[in-house]
Amino acid sequence: MDTDEAIRVRVPAKINLTLGVGPREDDGYHQLATVFQAISVHDELTARAAPDGVTELVTHGPQADLVPAGPDNLVWQAADLLRNEILPASRRDLGVRIDVTKAIPVAGGMAGGSADAAAALLACSVLWDLDLDPTELRELSAGLGADVPFALTGGTAVGTGRGDRVVPALTRGTYHWVLVFSETGVSTPAAFARHDELRPDPPEPSIPPELMAALGTGRAADLAPHLYNDLAEATCSMRPDVAEVLGLADQVGALTAILCGSGPTVAFLVADENAAVDAHLQLRAELGAEVGMRRVHGPVPGARLVSS
Repeated sequence: MDTDEAIRVRVPAKINLTLGVGPREDDGYHQLATVFQAISVHDELTARAAPDGVTELVTHGPQADLVPAGPDNLVWQAADLLRNEILPASRRDLGVRIDVTKAIPVAGGMAGGSADAAAALLACSVLWDLDLDPTELRELSAGLGADVPFALTGGTAVGTGRGDRVVPALTRGTYHWVLVFSETGVSTPAAFARHDELRPDPPEPSIPPELMAALGTGRAADLAPHLYNDLAEATCSMRPDVAEVLGLADQVGALTAILCGSGPTVAFLVADENAAVDAHLQLRAELGAEVGMRRVHGPVPGARLVSS
């Protein structure tokens, strides 16, 4: 391992085209049925050697102060997982400094923490010369969180179980979205707890075959009627401002709007790139210059090595 070597990885955010939430289980988790799509908002992670088994973690970006810098961070846990489970005992004195530059919102429902964990697994496996294939990385990643395996895979995929059993989906075309962000995040556990209050006996979740068929056409207009999120009611009951943004779809010329994960980010699906420009302008007029928003597209690949 070259001690001056820097490994750089880009990793995308995700949205959930569907998110079906089943009953709460005895361990507190829920069975999920979801379709993920990776979109063109990326965090960037750089890993460098550090001495004496030390893990150093520094986060950069406007929301850096919201990100834990120690063992509570999934990035830290990813490095520890590789060190303790994969490295031989004779090499566990290897350290790493990890810098994360964030563009994915913190607590925005777009799995930014999981994406960074996936990037850390890939970067550290290369930095430490580990011979892990993509399947092995995905299997390891499931222990870090339900959204981490998809962040490695990217594209469009079906997620079941807790969302950690990921199978790529056959899709056509590129889909265009306008994202509207919020300065204040939503707690995922709080959203699930509120969902349980509102829907104490939900059915077992499943993926609508109509949605999968629509993805095969590559036409946003075919996909739009089938998007849904079982957490939307819960989040909107806690955050009326999110409900107001979701209600703007028709007004701004979007095909529909959907909550990203547990929110508060809202994704507006539009017909094409030109429609995205128009919707962006309309949303800016409605919500004001101070509200964060961005035009994006998907699907895009998962975590990828940029340079080494």
